[in-house]
Amino acid sequence: QVQLAESGGGLVQLGGSLRLSCAASGRTVSSYTMGWFRQAPGKERALIATMLWSDNSTYYADSTKGRFTISRDYAKNAVYLQMNSLKPEDTAIYYCAASHSIRPRPNEYEYWGQGTQVTVSS
Repeated sequence: QVQLAESGGGLVQLGGSLRLSCAASGRTVSSYTMGWFRQAPGKERALIATMLWSDNSTYYADSTKGRFTISRDYAKNAVYLQMNSLKPEDTAIYYCAASHSIRPRPNEYEYWGQGTQVTVSS
Protein backbone atom coordinates (compact mmCIF):
# COMPACT_ATOMS: atom_id res chain seq x y z
CA GLN A 1 0.00 0.00 0.00
CA VAL A 2 1.02 3.60 -0.45
CA GLN A 3 1.90 6.09 2.29
CA LEU A 4 1.28 9.78 1.66
CA ALA A 5 2.76 12.89 3.27
CA GLU A 6 1.72 16.44 2.44
CA SER A 7 3.86 19.53 2.81
CA GLY A 8 3.93 23.11 1.60
CA GLY A 9 1.10 24.62 3.57
CA GLY A 10 1.40 27.91 5.38
CA LEU A 11 0.13 31.45 5.71
CA VAL A 12 -0.33 33.49 2.54
CA GLN A 13 -2.01 36.79 1.72
CA LEU A 14 -5.06 37.28 -0.45
CA GLY A 15 -4.11 36.75 -4.10
CA GLY A 16 -0.96 34.83 -3.27
CA SER A 17 0.16 31.38 -4.35
CA LEU A 18 1.24 28.14 -2.70
CA ARG A 19 2.29 24.77 -4.03
CA LEU A 20 1.39 21.76 -1.95
CA SER A 21 3.37 18.56 -2.31
CA CYS A 22 2.30 15.01 -1.60
CA ALA A 23 5.21 12.61 -1.33
CA ALA A 24 4.35 8.95 -1.82
CA SER A 25 6.22 5.91 -0.53
CA GLY A 26 5.61 2.20 -0.65
CA ARG A 27 3.98 2.25 -4.08
CA THR A 28 4.22 4.45 -7.13
CA VAL A 29 1.65 7.19 -7.64
CA SER A 30 1.20 6.00 -11.22
CA SER A 31 -0.84 3.11 -9.80
CA TYR A 32 -3.50 5.32 -8.25
CA THR A 33 -6.02 7.97 -9.00
CA MET A 34 -4.87 10.88 -6.87
CA GLY A 35 -7.03 13.51 -5.26
CA TRP A 36 -6.71 16.64 -3.17
CA PHE A 37 -9.33 17.33 -0.55
CA ARG A 38 -9.78 20.16 1.90
CA GLN A 39 -11.67 20.65 5.11
CA ALA A 40 -12.47 24.10 6.39
CA PRO A 41 -13.46 24.72 10.02
CA GLY A 42 -17.01 23.59 10.63
CA LYS A 43 -17.36 22.08 7.16
CA GLU A 44 -17.17 18.61 5.68
CA ARG A 45 -14.12 17.46 3.80
CA ALA A 46 -14.52 18.16 0.08
CA LEU A 47 -12.79 16.88 -3.05
CA ILE A 48 -11.24 19.77 -4.97
CA ALA A 49 -8.98 18.16 -7.57
CA THR A 50 -8.48 14.72 -9.12
CA MET A 51 -6.02 13.15 -11.52
CA LEU A 52 -6.99 9.74 -12.92
CA TRP A 53 -4.33 7.04 -13.05
CA SER A 54 -5.63 5.72 -16.37
CA ASP A 55 -4.98 8.75 -18.56
CA ASN A 56 -4.03 11.62 -16.22
CA SER A 57 -7.32 13.38 -16.88
CA THR A 58 -7.95 16.08 -14.32
CA TYR A 59 -11.13 17.32 -12.66
CA TYR A 60 -11.70 20.27 -10.40
CA ALA A 61 -14.37 21.53 -8.08
CA ASP A 62 -16.06 24.68 -9.33
CA SER A 63 -14.57 26.61 -6.41
CA THR A 64 -11.01 25.88 -7.58
CA LYS A 65 -11.34 25.63 -11.34
CA GLY A 66 -8.99 28.00 -13.14
CA ARG A 67 -6.98 28.73 -10.00
CA PHE A 68 -5.70 25.33 -8.86
CA THR A 69 -3.72 22.75 -10.86
CA ILE A 70 -3.02 19.15 -9.91
CA SER A 71 0.05 17.46 -11.36
CA ARG A 72 2.06 14.29 -10.94
CA ASP A 73 5.84 13.72 -11.08
CA TYR A 74 6.64 10.06 -11.67
CA ALA A 75 10.38 10.50 -11.11
CA LYS A 76 9.81 12.01 -7.68
CA ASN A 77 6.80 9.82 -6.94
CA ALA A 78 4.85 12.86 -5.89
CA VAL A 79 1.68 14.78 -6.61
CA TYR A 80 1.34 18.54 -6.42
CA LEU A 81 -1.38 21.12 -6.07
CA GLN A 82 -0.47 24.55 -7.43
CA MET A 83 -2.81 27.12 -5.91
CA ASN A 84 -3.00 30.63 -7.35
CA SER A 85 -5.16 33.66 -6.65
CA LEU A 86 -5.85 32.41 -3.16
CA LYS A 87 -8.84 33.69 -1.22
CA PRO A 88 -9.67 33.64 2.50
CA GLU A 89 -12.31 31.00 1.75
CA ASP A 90 -9.51 28.67 0.62
CA THR A 91 -8.37 28.46 4.25
CA ALA A 92 -8.53 24.80 5.24
CA ILE A 93 -6.57 21.68 6.00
CA TYR A 94 -5.56 20.13 2.68
CA TYR A 95 -5.28 16.37 2.27
CA CYS A 96 -3.76 14.21 -0.41
CA ALA A 97 -5.47 10.88 -1.09
CA ALA A 98 -5.10 7.86 -3.36
CA SER A 99 -7.58 5.41 -4.80
CA HIS A 100 -7.34 2.15 -6.73
CA SER A 101 -10.53 3.05 -8.58
CA ILE A 102 -10.39 4.49 -12.07
CA ARG A 103 -13.05 7.11 -11.30
CA PRO A 104 -13.51 7.04 -7.54
CA ARG A 105 -16.30 8.71 -5.68
CA PRO A 106 -15.02 10.97 -2.88
CA ASN A 107 -15.63 8.20 -0.33
CA GLU A 108 -13.64 5.66 -2.37
CA TYR A 109 -10.17 6.97 -1.59
CA GLU A 110 -8.40 4.38 0.51
CA TYR A 111 -5.16 6.10 1.46
CA TRP A 112 -4.70 9.49 3.09
CA GLY A 113 -1.98 11.83 4.20
CA GLN A 114 -2.01 13.65 7.52
CA GLY A 115 -2.96 17.02 6.03
CA THR A 116 -1.32 20.41 5.80
CA GLN A 117 -2.81 23.71 6.94
CA VAL A 118 -3.34 26.55 4.46
CA THR A 119 -4.38 29.93 5.81
CA VAL A 120 -5.19 32.86 3.52
CA SER A 121 -5.32 36.26 5.18
CA SER A 122 -7.19 39.25 3.85
